[in-house]
Amino acid sequence: MTLDPAVWPLLWKATLETLWMVVPSALLGQLLGTALGVWLTLTRPGGLTPNPALFRVLDAVVNVGRSFPFIILMIVLIPLTRALVGTSIGSTAAIVPLTVAAVPFLARLVEGSLREVPSGVTEAARAMGATTGQIVTKVLLPEALPGLLHAFTVLVISLLGYSAVAGAIGAGGLGDLAIRYGYHRFDTATMTVTVVALLLIVQLVQWLGDRAEHHADHR
Repeated sequence: MTLDPAVWPLLWKATLETLWMVVPSALLGQLLGTALGVWLTLTRPGGLTPNPALFRVLDAVVNVGRSFPFIILMIVLIPLTRALVGTSIGSTAAIVPLTVAAVPFLARLVEGSLREVPSGVTEAARAMGATTGQIVTKVLLPEALPGLLHAFTVLVISLLGYSAVAGAIGAGGLGDLAIRYGYHRFDTATMTVTVVALLLIVQLVQWLGDRAEHHADHR
C-alpha cells in the first residue's frame, strides 16, 4: 500500500474545504440553535413564559428537522441553496444544508442543558425582580455553559460527518477525496489517509471541547 505523493496537495485542499464547510455551519448553527433552544425552554409547560401552542409548533419543527436524513435534506434544500449562494454544488453551497441540519440538532441539546439548571436558581432571580431576558442571559446561559460547550463540540463532530456525506455528492472536502480517489480508483492508501485525517480533526475538536468545558465548569 503506497501513497501517491500527488495526493498530499489534494489532501490539504480537501481538509481546507471541509473546514470551510463545517466552521461557518457550526457557528451559524450555534447561534440559531441556541436561540431556538431558549425559546423551547421558555415556552414549554412549567417554563418562565409557558405558551403551549408555540411550544408545540417549535417542538414539531425541531422533531421534523432532526428526522431528515442529511443526504435527503441536501436535495430538498437545493432551491434554497441556489437562491442564497447561486449554486448547489461546492463547499460554499454545502454550508446551507449543513446549517439547516445543525439548528434543530443543537436546539434539542441546548434545551436539555438549560433544563438541567436548578429551578431554584431561576426562581431566586425572578424573586429579585429580574426580567425574563435577564434570567436567560445572566442566569440560564451562564449556569448551563459547560453543557452548552459540550453540545457545541458534539455539533461540530456531527457536522464533520455530514460534510463527508456532502462531499460524496459534489461538495468537495475529505468525503469527496475519499470517494473519488480512494473508492472509485480502489486506492486503499488514499482512503486510509483521508480517514486518518478526519479522525485527527475529530480528536482535536473533542480535546478542545473537553478543555473548554472543564474550564467553564466551576462546580
